[in-house]
Amino acid sequence: MVSSLNPDTSAALSLLSARAVRERAHRLLTIGLDDGLPHFRIDLGRMDAAVDLVLATTRAAYPSLDVPFHSRWRHFVTGGDNRWAALADGTAWADAAARARAEFDLAITSVFLDAGAGPTWRYHDPKTGQAIGRSEGLGLASLAMFAAGAFSADPAQPLRADASALERLTVADLEEGMQVADGNPLVGIGGRADLLRRLGALVASKPEVFGINDTPRPGGLFDQLVMLSHQGKLPAPTILSALLQRLGPIWPSRLSLGGIVLGDCWMHPALKSDDATSELMPLHKLSQWLSYSLIEPLQTAGIEVTDIDGLTGLAEYRNGGLFVDIGILSFRDPADAEREHDVSSALVVEWRALTVALLDRLAEGLREKLQLDAKSLPLAKVLEGGTWAAGRVLARERRADSSPPVRVISDGTVF
Repeated sequence: MVSSLNPDTSAALSLLSARAVRERAHRLLTIGLDDGLPHFRIDLGRMDAAVDLVLATTRAAYPSLDVPFHSRWRHFVTGGDNRWAALADGTAWADAAARARAEFDLAITSVFLDAGAGPTWRYHDPKTGQAIGRSEGLGLASLAMFAAGAFSADPAQPLRADASALERLTVADLEEGMQVADGNPLVGIGGRADLLRRLGALVASKPEVFGINDTPRPGGLFDQLVMLSHQGKLPAPTILSALLQRLGPIWPSRLSLGGIVLGDCWMHPALKSDDATSELMPLHKLSQWLSYSLIEPLQTAGIEVTDIDGLTGLAEYRNGGLFVDIGILSFRDPADAEREHDVSSALVVEWRALTVALLDRLAEGLREKLQLDAKSLPLAKVLEGGTWAAGRVLARERRADSSPPVRVISDGTVF
């Protein structure tokens, strides 16, 4: 029972949830609307323009508004070629759970390799000859590594990730798979390799979690989530809480409270309170991105995922860039646009938190315009349609290298 835990441990666990992200993000937005934040001013008068841009961007990609969920699986499709589906459909799986474990293995390793590529890196796709950057390139590169058995301990079974193989992963392995070279640098490659090694070590140390029906592998988390489902249904926020509690210890150099590693959680001076969570702003971007990406494998395996809007928008640079570039957010000090900011800085934390809250506002405006409800247009579809693509459009228009409007020093493990 949580009530019997150390108060600091209980406080920490309360931060490992989508609810905490949303509540604290909206608290910062309220402070900002009173012009009380140190780094950004907010102009909601520009929200209609943002809604119109996101709607136009969505209609261009999905004319019928039949939008899929925002997830890693979109990046495994290029030019109408769904590479994972073709590979998976041509594989003789023992049962639906075996396919789901493989899809969990792929999603987890691929998402953990996806914390921003930098402006110059490209994946030269051997199938099409195209040079593909950003998340799409990282997705295809990680899928190619997975398909080749780069994360498997069994050459006869390439389509899996094993704890023992992940523990042995080197920077050189990743550089080869990601085609990194002097002329094709990938930011934070050491951090990514270290993250996957940490993942392997954690999974190996918890066979009771990750090895229920197989040798320890990240995909063993599928069996854990099945156990957490009730009558075939699983709330999406439960996926996130399980990820944060089971995988939290892999994140490097982060805050902890009551012996609990807090992951993508940072300090902001405006969030003062009279308990142990004072000034703490959880964001959990990669873990929420992964939560969205685990929905489809669960559905394919017959689990109904509910309360998808219980997850939040993603506090990453495309969504956040949309709000800066369109004028909803503006730097209080214009010189901050030219400076580089550490991911732990109050400015970056403020920007990311406001992004989460403003995505909720934008989704409401979009639904109102289209006369749809949250069930027919959940946040996962708004993101995919959507805000992420619109943020990229504005970045391309405003900066030659399509970089975000806030310059963040990345270690390859945040966003």
